[in-house]
Amino acid sequence: MSKKETKKETKELNYFEQLNLINVSEHVEKKAGLNYLSWAWAWTELKKRYPDAKKNVIKNEQGWLYHTDGKTCWVEVSVTIKDIEEIEYLPVMDYKNQAIPLANIKSTNVNTSIQRAITKAIARHGLGLYIYAGEDLPNTDSDSEKLAKIADEELQETYNQQNEDNFIGLKATLESCASLEELKEVWTDKENTKIINSLKKYRNDLYETIIECKELIKKELSND
Repeated sequence: MSKKETKKETKELNYFEQLNLINVSEHVEKKAGLNYLSWAWAWTELKKRYPDAKKNVIKNEQGWLYHTDGKTCWVEVSVTIKDIEEIEYLPVMDYKNQAIPLANIKSTNVNTSIQRAITKAIARHGLGLYIYAGEDLPNTDSDSEKLAKIADEELQETYNQQNEDNFIGLKATLESCASLEELKEVWTDKENTKIINSLKKYRNDLYETIIECKELIKKELSND
């Protein structure tokens, strides 16, 4: 199978299959005999691939972040990717993974349950689902590994394109400056600073070029 044909096959995989290929084993936390996927890592990986993904905490009729039957409590959350919503319910539990009585509920307990529920809702979309099924690793046959590698390469290509687009936009803005004061304002702008730092980290060639461009413009404006 050629690389071109393999890429075509990758694009035909739906988003669930793409997320389900990711090996999350190094980010699994164990507590009281149960496996937990790091919620911060899971959310980061999800947003890197699907920036439009949304999470939502479903409140009760009183606007509380948890629901109760008068004895114990639970949280309800949803995660939406590509207009597909997955809802997860999770009891508010203590460190032994036992339901906490309503009278003993603290805000920290509710917050922890919300983060865990969001992680499980993400898993319903594919990322790390296998750890909740008691498995150690996802399907990692040779074809799956190749497809996952290609998916990461395509993601890197997207980052490169974003940096190139940002570079072109910033360069044009710098070249339009009519004074040193304006040049300084553009260069120190908060959003432009993020672009410059991103170029320095991921595209050093473009970073060096934008530095040279800025210094050249500064010299020209100083001579006016």
